[in-house]
Amino acid sequence: MSFVSVFFSWYTWAGLIAFPIIVLLNDIWTWSRMPKGPMPLPFLGNRLPKNKPWIQFQEWSKKYGPIYTIWVGRRPTIVLSDPEIAVDLMEKRSNKYSSRPRFVVMGEILGTGSVLVQPYGKDWSIRRKLLHRAMTPAALRTYKPRQEAESTRLAFQVLQKPSNWERSFDRFTASVVFSIAYGHRIDSVNAKIVRDRLEFMQFMASLNVPGAYLAEKFPILKYIPSSIAPWKKDIEEHARAETNSSLALVEGVRQDIRIGKEKGLVVAPSLTQGLLAVRDEEKILLPDKDFSVVPASLFGAGSDTTASTMCSAMLAFVTHPYVLDIAHAEMDVVVGTERTPTFDDETSLPYLRALCKEVLRWRPVAVLGGTPHASSEDDVYQGWRIPSGTTILGNSWAINLNEEYYPNPQYFNPARFLDEKDPRYQPELKGAKNHPAKKGHSSFGWGRRICPGAELAENSLFIALSKLVWSFDILPTREYDTFDYTDGFNIRPRPFDCQIRIRSEKHLVTLEKENIAANKYMELFPAFE
Repeated sequence: MSFVSVFFSWYTWAGLIAFPIIVLLNDIWTWSRMPKGPMPLPFLGNRLPKNKPWIQFQEWSKKYGPIYTIWVGRRPTIVLSDPEIAVDLMEKRSNKYSSRPRFVVMGEILGTGSVLVQPYGKDWSIRRKLLHRAMTPAALRTYKPRQEAESTRLAFQVLQKPSNWERSFDRFTASVVFSIAYGHRIDSVNAKIVRDRLEFMQFMASLNVPGAYLAEKFPILKYIPSSIAPWKKDIEEHARAETNSSLALVEGVRQDIRIGKEKGLVVAPSLTQGLLAVRDEEKILLPDKDFSVVPASLFGAGSDTTASTMCSAMLAFVTHPYVLDIAHAEMDVVVGTERTPTFDDETSLPYLRALCKEVLRWRPVAVLGGTPHASSEDDVYQGWRIPSGTTILGNSWAINLNEEYYPNPQYFNPARFLDEKDPRYQPELKGAKNHPAKKGHSSFGWGRRICPGAELAENSLFIALSKLVWSFDILPTREYDTFDYTDGFNIRPRPFDCQIRIRSEKHLVTLEKENIAANKYMELFPAFE
């Protein structure tokens, strides 16, 4: 063997050995300057729990502090457990922390074009602006009549089948969202479109759990052929089904418009109808596939999550019965028995408003703060370096149960959100620190990436719980585990039974009468089969 051959052979082997050492040294240098967290393994990162990671993240916050770093492979993720730090980064420095991390599974393999996973930029901005047209204060006011009608229909449906209350919640929130997005109501949770959307949402949430897929640590795995990777084939099949469903919904609105013009009929107003006109008038270059994602995203913003929050309210009622007693007393004074509550009563029902906030705090649906943020440039915070491309995860579970802000955090008590002048206010529930958000909680996220349907969801939650509280006694039938929740990024209590009964004969007569009027109003929005 010649000297040249030997030299190049040695050089090649030296390079192969030196390269991982250089990469490792670089990772150690990066790790040493970031907020301290559990020690990662070289190249592999931290071992993350696949079930309920927010619990482990909360425990780590007690050891490493309210801001610490975990590693997914060689990718750093900063976990926040204090709302002030979350606001400092994701709101006060939103120009640096409004992008998204790379989502190999949910963004690239699933690839449905969801607004949730798009990085900050022009494409995201176009979709977000279109979605915001449905969420202006003026638009939200126009939705209130159908929210009131649907909440009355909800209460009557629960009256008829109290054991199916959870499915009734899903129908209610779906009908509100679909009537807004597509001009069609939902009369049954068994409607195919609802079953499909719930399945899409739950599947997407399962993809978003840290540590669930090795492809997030090793992106090269996304190139494995689907024929030998059942997990990838399953994701791709879900993607095709969701895209086809979203396109079909938009085409359905187009067909409604055509038929309306041909027959001279008034077409039920919808977000899709309005956005189609806007896209044509303003010549927005957005293909049908990408356009269809905009109205479809309302389901995630205001349907499944709201129904899950309502389920947590039911769990709170049966485990903290005094809350319902106080709410009943307020409802009796303000509303009485001759009518059911409306949005006009909201300012006169401070305990109900506080109850809604407490549900959102006590058991946040987006338990890890929704979809993670990512830094778009290098930054320094509290002396720690945060490199560009770092994932930022707000652990809503730890934040909402932080004793500095919410003393006795597992204790469900709406009084913590009442005005201090209210005689029902309990000063012992006031934290040593005040939450920086005006609402007193941050369950809808932060900054430019805050949930676009937050106010729609809050309105649905208030009117639905108001009607349910007005209508029913909700009683426990056994002992309940307030931690028995589903997994995934969006959580809800696992199914449980309780006793639901109408409060009086007068309540029954009033509810029956108003249900007739509510059904009549919702005939404006034809039902999906």
